[in-house]
Amino acid sequence: MTVIGVVGAGVMGVGVAQNLAQTGHDVVLVDKDEQILQQALANIERNSRMSRLMGGPALDADAILARITTAVGADALAKAEIVIENVTENWDVKREVYEALDAACGPDTVFVVNTSAIPITKVGAVTGRPDKVIGVHFMNPVPAKPAVELIPGFHTTPDTIERTRNLLAAMGKRAVDVKDSCGFISNRVLMLTVNEAAYLVHEGVATAESVDEVFRSCFGHPMGPLETADLIGVDTILYSVEVLYEHYADSKYRPCPLLKQMTDAGLHGRKSGRGFFTYAN
Repeated sequence: MTVIGVVGAGVMGVGVAQNLAQTGHDVVLVDKDEQILQQALANIERNSRMSRLMGGPALDADAILARITTAVGADALAKAEIVIENVTENWDVKREVYEALDAACGPDTVFVVNTSAIPITKVGAVTGRPDKVIGVHFMNPVPAKPAVELIPGFHTTPDTIERTRNLLAAMGKRAVDVKDSCGFISNRVLMLTVNEAAYLVHEGVATAESVDEVFRSCFGHPMGPLETADLIGVDTILYSVEVLYEHYADSKYRPCPLLKQMTDAGLHGRKSGRGFFTYAN
C-alpha cells in the first residue's frame, strides 16, 4: 500500500496515524485546521518518545514523523488506497465528511469507519460505494490495544473485508468479527456502564473516586468507568449514548444529564484537562 489516509486529528486519529507509521505505513493525516494538525504531530512525537516509559516498545519518533504528512481538506486523499475516518460521533458531521471523501477519492478507495456506535450500513448509504465501506472500532490508546472490532455493512464485499483485514494485521491488530449493530459489542455494554456510573455521581450516591475504586479493587479493572470516560472523552461518551438511545428507542440508554452538562462546560476529560477527574496537561 502506498498511501493510507487518516481523517480527523483528534485523540483517535493521532493514535491511528501513529500506529500506522510505526508499522511502516506512509500516512496522510487530514483535518480541517492546520493548527489542529500541528498539535497532532506534537502529540505523536511526545507519545512515541514516551512509549517505553509507559510500558510500550521503544520507538523511533523521528522515523514515525517522517512517514506522516498532513493536509487540510479531503482532496489530499485522492490517491489513498484506504482511508480511516476518526471524526466525532455526530452523524451530521460524519455525513458531510463522507460526502467530501466520496467526491475526492478514487473509486477503489476503501473507507474505514472508526465509530463507537453509528451503524456502518448507514454510513455506506451516503456514499456511492457502500460495498467499500467497513467499520473498524479501534480502542484507545490505539497503538497499545491488540484487538479491534471489525464490522462489515450490509453491502460490504469480501474483497473490502480482506483488504481491511490485511491492513489491520500489518498494524498488529487482531480483528474480532461483529455484525452491523449499533454499538457493536464493546459499546453496547461499556456505554451503559459509564452512563449508569455517571448517574451515581449525578444523584449523589457516590463520588467519582468511590465509583472507580469499587471497579478497581473489587473487580480488578485497571481503571474505573469514569476514568475510562475521561480517557475516551466525556463528549464522545455522550454522543455515543445518544446514538444508542435514538437507534434502539430504549429508555435504558437515556443519557445522564451530568454528561450533557459536562460536555457543555468543556469538561471533556483528559484532552481538556478536566472531566470526572483533573489532569495536568
